[in-house]
Amino acid sequence: MGKKFQAMRGTRDVLPGEVEAWQAVEDTARRLSSRYGFREIRTPLFEATELFARGVGDSTDIVRKEMYTFPDRKGRSLTLRPEGTAGVARALIEAGLAQPDRLHRLYYLGPMFRYDRPQAGRYRQFHQWGAEVVGTASPWADVETILLLVDLLTGLGLEGLVVKLNSVGDGTCRPAYQAKLREILTPRRAELCADCQERLDRNPLRVLDCKVPSCREIVKGLPPMLDFLCDPCRAHFEAVKSGVTAAGVRFEIDPGLVRGLDYYTRTAYEVHHGKLGAQSAVGGGGRYDGLIQELGGPSVPAVGFSMGIERTLLALEEEGRKPATEVSAIYLARGAGLGGEAARLARRLRKRWTVYVDFEERGLGAQLKQADRLGARVALILGEDEAKAGEASIKDLGSGEQRRVRQADLEEALEQTLRGPVASA
Repeated sequence: MGKKFQAMRGTRDVLPGEVEAWQAVEDTARRLSSRYGFREIRTPLFEATELFARGVGDSTDIVRKEMYTFPDRKGRSLTLRPEGTAGVARALIEAGLAQPDRLHRLYYLGPMFRYDRPQAGRYRQFHQWGAEVVGTASPWADVETILLLVDLLTGLGLEGLVVKLNSVGDGTCRPAYQAKLREILTPRRAELCADCQERLDRNPLRVLDCKVPSCREIVKGLPPMLDFLCDPCRAHFEAVKSGVTAAGVRFEIDPGLVRGLDYYTRTAYEVHHGKLGAQSAVGGGGRYDGLIQELGGPSVPAVGFSMGIERTLLALEEEGRKPATEVSAIYLARGAGLGGEAARLARRLRKRWTVYVDFEERGLGAQLKQADRLGARVALILGEDEAKAGEASIKDLGSGEQRRVRQADLEEALEQTLRGPVASA
C-alpha cells in the first residue's frame, strides 16, 4: 500500500454537500456586486515579493511573518498573494487604467495565502470576496463599499452585525499622531511585547492592532487618532458617518481600529459578528489613497474591502443558517432499457433546471432514496408504461404527491410542481 497523503496543515478540502454553500455565497456576491455596478477582475495567485513589501507595508505582520515567499528558477523572489488589493492596483497600473480621471468599480473572488496559526474559520489558504472603487476621493465611495459589504452579509441571513468605524488620518495629520504615540510609549517600551517594540520604531500605529493582552491594556490609555485629524480628514470622516447613518446602517466608533495593512488612509472599517468570539471580524477595509502611487502609478485615490468566505460560512453556521441553494433539482428515475429516452428528456430539461439522471438500472425505491440524498425537489419517473404512452410521472418529493403528464407538457407541469404543492390528479 502506498503512502497515505493528507491535506497540508491550514488547508482543507471542500467536498460535495458543503461546496453548495460556498457556491451560494459566491453567487450572491457576484450578483450583488453587479447590482452595485462592480465588474470582476482576476489577478495571478503569485506576484513579485516587492509588490507586497511596498504595498502592504514592511512593518505589518503579514509581510514580516505570514507570507509564502519562494525563489523561482531564475532566483526572483515570488510570493503567493496574502491579500487582493495590491494585485488589483498593480494590474490597473500595468494596463494603463490607473488614471486620476477614470473611475473603476471592481470585485474579485479567490484564494489568498498566509502562514498563520490555523484556528476556527482561519486557514493558511483562505478565500476572499473583495471590492475596490478606484479613481475617486469622495467619502460617498467609502459609504458605498460599506453598504455593499453589509448588504451581502445581511442578505445571506446574518443578524446582529456590528459595523466599526475609525479614521487613521493621512500624510498631513498622521505623523503628529505617530510622534505622540512614540512619546507616550517609549518610556514603557519594556512593557511591550517584542513585536510591538519593533513596531514602535517602524510604525507605532501597528501597536494599536496588537492582540497581546498586556499590549492591549497599554493601548487603552492612548489618545485616539480622531483627536489629531486635520480638517479635511475630519470633514471626510463626518461625511462617511452621515452617509452610513442616512442609509440606515448602525455603527460604532472604534478608536483602536487601524486594520492590519499600512496602505490605509482616512476611513477604516470592519464588520463583526459577535458569535465568532474574540476574532469576530467577518470583513473590513478602508481608503488607500497613496497605494497606487507607492506602486509606481500616478496619484489615484481608492477605497475597498475584503470579506472572508470561511469566516462568513462559520458565522452562518453559528446562527444555524445556510445560504440559499438551488431547490429546483429534478431526479430522473428510469426503468430498464430506457437510458436513451432518459438522456433525451434530461438534455431537454437541463435548458431550465438541474437534472440528475440515474445511471444504474435499480428499483424505483432505490432511485427515489438517491434523489432524496441529492436534495432533489422533484422525481421525474420514466417507466415502461409511461414511455409507451409518451408520458412521465412527476413526484413532488416534499408532499409525496404524484401525477402523470404528457411529455410534451413536461416543462409547464414541472414549473407548476416547483412553484408549490401539486394538486391531486
